[in-house]
Parts: sequence; C-alpha cells; structure tokens
Amino acid sequence: METPERARLDAFFRRITAQFPAGQAITTLVITHLLPERPAFLHAMTAVSTIGAVLPKPRSIHQPTLDTVRRTLPVHDLSRERFTDETQALHYLEDTAGGQDVVLVDIGGYFAASLDTLVNKFSGRILGVVEDTENGHQRYAALGSLPCPVVSVARSPLKDCEDHLVGRSIVFSTDALVRARGDILTSRSACVIGFGKIGRSIAQTLRAQDLRVTVYDNDAVKRVQAHALGFRTSASTTEAVHDAELVLCATGNLALRHEDFAALRNGAYLGSVTSSEEELELSSLDDLYERQSVGPQLTRYEVTGHYFYVLADGGAVNFVHGAAVGTYIHLVQAEILAATAALSHARLQPGLHEMPAADRDTIARTWLRHFER
Repeated sequence: METPERARLDAFFRRITAQFPAGQAITTLVITHLLPERPAFLHAMTAVSTIGAVLPKPRSIHQPTLDTVRRTLPVHDLSRERFTDETQALHYLEDTAGGQDVVLVDIGGYFAASLDTLVNKFSGRILGVVEDTENGHQRYAALGSLPCPVVSVARSPLKDCEDHLVGRSIVFSTDALVRARGDILTSRSACVIGFGKIGRSIAQTLRAQDLRVTVYDNDAVKRVQAHALGFRTSASTTEAVHDAELVLCATGNLALRHEDFAALRNGAYLGSVTSSEEELELSSLDDLYERQSVGPQLTRYEVTGHYFYVLADGGAVNFVHGAAVGTYIHLVQAEILAATAALSHARLQPGLHEMPAADRDTIARTWLRHFER
C-alpha cells in the first residue's frame, strides 16, 4: 500500500474509532485474513481494545504482512480443531486472556462450537462475538439460545459491495489459473453451488464471460430467484454438477460431499469461495483418488475412469491473487470496529444482533468523505 493511501486509510479508521469509542477496557482475539491492507485495520483495533492474539486464516496469509504484524502484536496459529474441542479452547483462552473482559472477532464461526463453555467457565468474561461471514452467521444461529451477544455483519448492506466484488475476484482468479494451464473458460458449461450474494455475483460474472451457467441452492426460494434471472436451475447437487466443466462452490457450508465427487464430469475444474474444509469434503477421497500437482494451484484427482481438477487445493480461489476488492472492504472493517466498541459497553443481551441502521449510515458517510474522490 502506497504512503498516501495508507494515510487516508488511517485517517478513516481514526474517524471511525472516534465516532464509536470503546467503553470499558477489553481484550480482543482477532481472527483475520492477513493480507497487505490488514495492518491498518489491526492498528485501528488497538484503539478500541488490547489485542490478545491475532489468529490468521491459514490460507490467506501474506508472508510480508505476517512478518510486519508479528513485530508489534502476538500472532498465534489458527485451526478449527483448537476451538472445536471445548477443553482445548478454554485452556487457550485462559492462557491468552485469563481474567479479562474479552470480545471474540471471528471469520467463519470458529468460536461457535465451544462458546457455551467459554462463556460459562472462563475466568474472565466473554462480552460477545463479532462475526464477519455468512458461514459464521449460520454457525452461531444454529446454536439456538446463545450464551452471549453475537453481532453479525454478514448480512449488512455495507457488505454488499464487498460480496459483489469477491464474486468477480473469484472468477478472475479461476480464469487465470485455467489459462495458466493453456485452457480457457469461454463458452463452457459452469455450475454455481450456492446463490447467496457471492454466488449470485459469480453466476452473473460467468454469464457475462459467455459461459452457460446452472445454479443449485438447497433453498428453493434462491433457486426461484436464480430462475427469474435467467439461469438454469437444478433440483440436486448431483444433477447440477453432472455436465459442468467448471464447478464453483459458494455455500459457506459443505457443498460437495464424498458421493458428489463421482458425479463430476471428467476434466471438470472445481473451486471454492471459502476454505476447503468448509466447502469440499476432499479428505474423503484420500484412499480413493491419486493426487498430482499439474500446475500452479492446480491438482489433478484421478481414479480409474474418472478425473477432475481442484483449484487452490480447495481453498478460496481469489486468495491466490490477493483477493483485492478495493476500499469497499473498509466499510465492513469499520462496522466490525463499531461492533467491537458496542460490545465493550456490555449493554447487549445474549442473542444474535445487527448494528443499527443509523450506525451503518454514519460509517457510509465517513467512507464517502474519505474515499469517494
């Protein structure tokens, strides 16, 4: 990031943290993509909290950025297993922030599985969770009765711009990886699994690049929406992927299970919007398919009579090329900062929350002032 852009971004975040000041002193554990623009966000987070740990998402780590962050903040390894096991999660929290008031800043519902234990047995106090993604939103919603406030920005209108650009970024990176192998996507048949905001953007971008697009979503309403926009729809995952030369999964949940891979067309390219363990049950193929790297970020899966290609080892395809979505991502980061500050005041009741519309309006106006030119 060039110096003038960094200065403008720092000024934006200073304005946000001034407009949404923290209440009591809190410690945050921050799960994040560690990309080149992220240090500015983490610096802003230190204005509303003491960062007890930065936990980078494993498949979205930019090494120079990691080196920079490590010089000033504690950085710990992140795994789904660490927070799925309640005992391990509690021990980690005690070691990292024992006896303190804590806000958990999440991307993907990592803390959901152990949240009850963390709230009820931690020596400090869990003031709440801030969740960034639809996948994580669903994980917390599935808990039913939440033991603390969870503020989700996943469905915020401020995230719409980012989601649209993420969809376009996914298609850009997919096209680049396929072209690196001497192949092209144009005029092929494609399938998009999941028709949320990102899935819709992917489908529209693919169609604009002259692919024939089929959509499947297990939500019948979303299939109707896809149909109304002129996409072919399917009644099942197996039917959707059967003839597709490209399959992109954007559910935020497990899109393809063990039995679905056999339905893939020979030579199909398969990619994901989120991490591989959240979209693709590739581990179920370990004893069946041979794997061979056939190019940068491209793996061939083969068993007698059947083969297909997996992009980026099943991880988020757009992270191969930095996943840049411009300054729009700072809208969401600002809302995360505002939500963290809101939880520090300890006024929200247990349950799933969104930020008030007035706060979003304030963030949008501030963003326009700094980035509209």
